[in-house]
Amino acid sequence: KEAWLNLTWAQMLGEVARWQAALLRENLAVGDRVAVMLRNCPQWVMFEQAAMSLGLVVVPLYVVDRPDNIAYIVNDAQARVLLLEGDEQWQPLLAVAGQMSCVQRFVSMEKVVGEGDPRLQCAEEWLPTQAAMQPERERKRDELATIMYTSGTTGKPKGVMLSHYNIVYNAYAGLITFPVSTDDCMLSFLPLSHAFERTAGYYMPMMAGFAVAYARSIPLLADDLKVIRPTILVAVPRIYERIYNAIHAKLEEAPPLRHKLFTLAVDVGWDRFEQQQGRGGWTPKLLLWPLLKHLVADKVMDRLGGRLRLSISGGAALPPKVSRLFIALGLPLVQGYGMTETSPVVSVNHVENNRPHTVGPPLEGIQVRIGEQSALLVKGPSNMLGYWNNPEATAAIMDKDGWINTGDTASIGPQGHITLTGRLKEIIVMSNGEKVPPADMEAAIGRDHLFDQVMVHGEGHPALVVLAVVNPEQWQVLAQQVGVRADMPESLRDTRIEHAVLERVAGQIREFPGFAKVRRVLLLSEPWSIENGLLTPTLKIKRAQVVARFAKEIERLYQGR
Repeated sequence: KEAWLNLTWAQMLGEVARWQAALLRENLAVGDRVAVMLRNCPQWVMFEQAAMSLGLVVVPLYVVDRPDNIAYIVNDAQARVLLLEGDEQWQPLLAVAGQMSCVQRFVSMEKVVGEGDPRLQCAEEWLPTQAAMQPERERKRDELATIMYTSGTTGKPKGVMLSHYNIVYNAYAGLITFPVSTDDCMLSFLPLSHAFERTAGYYMPMMAGFAVAYARSIPLLADDLKVIRPTILVAVPRIYERIYNAIHAKLEEAPPLRHKLFTLAVDVGWDRFEQQQGRGGWTPKLLLWPLLKHLVADKVMDRLGGRLRLSISGGAALPPKVSRLFIALGLPLVQGYGMTETSPVVSVNHVENNRPHTVGPPLEGIQVRIGEQSALLVKGPSNMLGYWNNPEATAAIMDKDGWINTGDTASIGPQGHITLTGRLKEIIVMSNGEKVPPADMEAAIGRDHLFDQVMVHGEGHPALVVLAVVNPEQWQVLAQQVGVRADMPESLRDTRIEHAVLERVAGQIREFPGFAKVRRVLLLSEPWSIENGLLTPTLKIKRAQVVARFAKEIERLYQGR
């Protein structure tokens, strides 16, 4: 029977000693690389703590990554040990296991059927029953601790080298920003192979001494929130967007009175937030808040466990409508910014000085400035050592004085809050010379619930086109409104559908310059995913691959029917 397992700090320490002993038996040298490919679980932490304490360098891998990409990373890092879950990971890896000759030991948490490789061993047999903790070893502050491979949207992933000091400083700087205690509890569900979760959902809780619960899966997240009742939540915008969309889907079915009550609660709640932040005055309607909190806000917060006192969003831009809803309903939601190369957190809003349209001021000790083309430059103790075996790429992103060019464009406000304005490399240059930031436009179009995924294309063309994956439920509604059959694939190409969709898109991007008009749209029913090669493991769209996959359809859009 499935049950939650509690582990104390002392029990974790005892388990780390067992992992240390097993790694020692592999006769690895200080600086050797070991890879971990597990879903979030205590064993992920045990393995890493054991490896790092022995001077080994940890290489985290995404469990959902493609086998060929895993093989590339393992070979590039020359990993000696690879820890994985079981059959689900091992069977796909079998096809490329022969390419990973650097690996002397594959360790599986579960027994694998028909093992097929003499290097594979079950963790139960590999780990000793008990062991004593190894004595502390001296290490230099700039000693390499981990190599984290960026899930690049173009080209091969690059290995970001982070030192022990990089990691510890970033976690410390994050902790002094927020009031946390040993009474706090966090639900961890973003992959630990992602720099954001690794720091905010593992190193920071460990440094502060509060509990972490590992969620069973994203589909079961709603249930886990009610069971664990966390006080702190760390997530990417997509998670908050899912909850937001679920709330609005229910509202569309609700009676008009309930819909109006919800809208009123958000409006009053937002005014209350602005007043608390010192940006708005008192108005009589704020007297309604206790009642609206009881009737509306508390019900939403109860779905998140009912105890949340801090929620952090990072990894991508948080849509303003989403942050407004949660903040208005009483959730202290702050947006931050970072990148793997900066360990990763650069900036984050403070609960008492929260400007939701920004990504907050830099962490203590982190310097930021605006460079050429409005590029955001970062320097500080969290900046990486460089890219593994790639000095050219290191020189391209980090200058001799240690400033990293983030590739994001930004402005810095009078109080130091950073506002992101675009992405340098993702600017679409149309054939007429006009420049369009696709991410901003995609975010605007994506506010329409009809679209689950959106990509704007137009590089080298006179006009823009949109490729969009439709939401199944909303597609049914639109098809019925227009009078086409939703279950017929050709309906996605129907002229009436395209006209209706173009109208909706135009409404979403009306604030963009006149030249940034969308002329055609390609609707798709199959979601872009990691499995079909159109998303990175961190769920970013691989633009080049999407364009290549739908090249013929895109060409037809530009040629006309």
